[in-house]
Amino acid sequence: MAEGSAQQVAGREPAKVATQLGLGRPALPEEIKAWDIDVRPDGRGLPVGKGTAKQGDEIFQAQCASCHGEFGQGVGRWPVLAGGAGTLKADRPDKTVGSFWPDLSTVFDYIQRAMPYGNARSLSSDEIYALTAYILTMNDVIKDENFELNEKNFASIKMPNAAAFYDDDREIAEKQFWNKEPCMKNCRPASPKVTGRAISVDVTPDSKAGPKVD
Repeated sequence: MAEGSAQQVAGREPAKVATQLGLGRPALPEEIKAWDIDVRPDGRGLPVGKGTAKQGDEIFQAQCASCHGEFGQGVGRWPVLAGGAGTLKADRPDKTVGSFWPDLSTVFDYIQRAMPYGNARSLSSDEIYALTAYILTMNDVIKDENFELNEKNFASIKMPNAAAFYDDDREIAEKQFWNKEPCMKNCRPASPKVTGRAISVDVTPDSKAGPKVD
């Protein structure tokens, strides 16, 4: 840079940061309310509503069974919602709502946010309560099909696998590996051995002659 130019730059006042960009507008309370739909494990965020498992059965068959099966067993590779108890230590565990999910709020939140597939946000609060209740009966968490789930008793429902979850403890459990000069050799006595391939977990075609891809 020439000397004259450098002096001109040095003499300039610092650029002022614009306090307003002149773009957009403040969100309306109604718009914020429409986006603020998260439901927490303690029940915060739940809308007022109610629904029984029996009512949820009818809604499930009409809106959900084509993907999840009539009893939550899954169709094709669509998610299985029920069963799987005692399988979490197996090679291929069934991580269903009943066997794996720690909080019921996730069920309600997900249905409210994303279901039915292709028609999200089309269900009323009462329908979501009913569907959640039906999923609980499929997983034997509740036995009575006339049990009414609502915003008042929701947080009292405890999921079977809730106690198996714990806070992230890597700051303690993995602290021994946090060295400035970690050992990067002789990590194992022998080279890794391949014991399974993707085909064994059904993510690749059984036959080598797969469908033609253009």
